Amino acid sequence: MSPTPPARRLRLGLPRRVFSQVLLMQVAIAAGVAVLATGLFLAPLSDQLDDQAMRRALAIAQTTAQQPGLAEEVRDTPPLPDGPVQKEAERIRKATKAEYVVVMDWRGVRWSHTDSRQIGGIVSTDPGRVLAGKEVMEIDSGTLGRSARGKVPLRDSDGTVVGAVSVGIAYDSVRARLIHAIPGLFAYAGGALAVGALAAWLISRRVQRQTRDLAFSDIAALLSEREAMLHGIREGVVALDRTGRIRLVNDEAQRLLGLGETVVGRSPDEALGAGRTADVLAGRVTGTDLLTVRGQRVLVANRMPTDDGGAVATLRDRTELEQLGRELDSTRGLIDALRAQDHEHANRMHTLLGLLELEMYDDAVEFVGEVVGDHRATAEQVTERIEDPLLAALLVGKATVAAERGVALWVSDRTRLPDRLVDPQGLVTVVGNLVDNALDAVAGKPHARVEVEVRAEGRTAILRVRDTGPGIPPEHRELIFTTGWSTKKPPAHRERGIGLSLVRRLAERQGGSATVGEAHGGGAEFTVVLPEALTEPGPGPAALTVTVPSAPQTAEEES
Repeated sequence: MSPTPPARRLRLGLPRRVFSQVLLMQVAIAAGVAVLATGLFLAPLSDQLDDQAMRRALAIAQTTAQQPGLAEEVRDTPPLPDGPVQKEAERIRKATKAEYVVVMDWRGVRWSHTDSRQIGGIVSTDPGRVLAGKEVMEIDSGTLGRSARGKVPLRDSDGTVVGAVSVGIAYDSVRARLIHAIPGLFAYAGGALAVGALAAWLISRRVQRQTRDLAFSDIAALLSEREAMLHGIREGVVALDRTGRIRLVNDEAQRLLGLGETVVGRSPDEALGAGRTADVLAGRVTGTDLLTVRGQRVLVANRMPTDDGGAVATLRDRTELEQLGRELDSTRGLIDALRAQDHEHANRMHTLLGLLELEMYDDAVEFVGEVVGDHRATAEQVTERIEDPLLAALLVGKATVAAERGVALWVSDRTRLPDRLVDPQGLVTVVGNLVDNALDAVAGKPHARVEVEVRAEGRTAILRVRDTGPGIPPEHRELIFTTGWSTKKPPAHRERGIGLSLVRRLAERQGGSATVGEAHGGGAEFTVVLPEALTEPGPGPAALTVTVPSAPQTAEEES
């Protein structure tokens, strides 16, 4: 037999769903407000009704005391049950529906009363204040029970106090008015509570839709998981609100963009400054896998709008991938060059073998000398003018690749660069990018030529790369330095439009510049100025001084 399932225990307490909890709390608040408002209204209502009754009694007493001849009748006639004072008082009582109208003389003797047997007797309460000329309002008990009273002095024509008039309003009528007002008040409170409950239900339904009917514990867990995920993934995440201001930056985005936590609440332009990266985050540049450069990093950005009008941008670091792609391009170029050199070397060996078999020994020696001399001249020319080993090796390798592609790579006679570079790798990146672009521009064209000039002026390095290609149209001379802009088809392993952007950023980071113009005789001429690129010369031998002509030489003059 299968085990008996455990009995499900009844769970008491607040509901788990946000919708139910919000509705319950709002209804409770509405009910509490209704009860509080009713209590606050009822608390002063009794006092207000008492005050109204006392003022009504006082007004009746004032009206009675103003009756013509009443003071003289009190002074001149005895207190009789059927006297004129009693008749007038009863008339006023019945007309005003007061409980009693008592007229007394200056001794406190009644001249009128609802119970005629009390006429001629002393009043039950102290009449001292009213006989002293003061008007009195009070709630007190007398021979007729508890009542709201108003007392005024009775004056003769000379203004002398000859007595007083006391009027009472039954306190039971005041209490009845209070009780009569309570059902209507409760009806209004119930209506207000119903409206509040309906509003609470509508608000709770909206909260239910926005929270996807989750429990508070689920929302808290999702928030914790989101924080852990955002700050743990190796991809930058930047969230923006509907106004375009940053509301979240995870740790990786701070690292990639060089930002701090203080950027929250600021726009991308304020946090990053004007540029392509800010344009991508702000949505002014659209598309997928957008390339942008931040510092020395190559980033791939994607921006996705959110339902609330904001957006989430993701950033991936492709710096190493781009470097590997460029190294792969260089390696392929060198392999192609080595393959061509292998064929050329085989042809030369066959030629040399033929000369030896024909016993043309002098011609063989001359042929070997010419072949070796060509390669030696190329390496020696570069190393004589460029003392930095990294840059010299780069140009020697590029010359081999250029020869394979049918391009003449020349190092200008004006080139002079001592071995005092502060950042050799940075200059290698600049020269490599510019030479690669120049080789791509002139490859396959007749009389293709690329000329490199690197010289030092104090601590400033000046680099120029000229080619005989089609040149750069004036309207594109700034666009080519924009990240992602290129006229070439990208290879499978990496993107285009990054090299020149890196060149400009490296130059601007050192306070320099990178520009492009038209070379003499056509083609493009790139000029990069790098201030503070060299260290101060040491105390050793005097540094080599080069006199630079005022006008640049053309390709034809140098050849």
